[in-house]
Amino acid sequence: MRIRQGVDIVETARLRRLVEASPGIADSIFTASERRYCMAKKDPYPHLAGTFAAKEALLKALGRGLRTGIDAALLEIEVRRAPSGMPRLRLSGSVSRLAERLGAAEATVSISHCADYAVATVILAGS
Repeated sequence: MRIRQGVDIVETARLRRLVEASPGIADSIFTASERRYCMAKKDPYPHLAGTFAAKEALLKALGRGLRTGIDAALLEIEVRRAPSGMPRLRLSGSVSRLAERLGAAEATVSISHCADYAVATVILAGS
């Protein structure tokens, strides 16, 4: 079984500044479902930062990153929540096809955040 891992850390204040300076940018990073989930929180920015970190961690696990021209694929990675609150990843489009090509049959994500930082790790397992 082949294992791939990606990890990312996001400074919450930096993401807050980016979104507040360009409000429409959130629509190009987060799906409607992700925005609803995060904006329902008392302080949505640690949750937005955690969601962004999960997307970046997945791209790193796939051997890609935002600097390699795949930033348009951010909406093809969706962080969903189980009823328990546990995060899960849903992939579509080019990201899903890349994961299939790499033999990644299962993706596990873990997200942690505090007021200042959010961190996420993604483990891909497969053949």
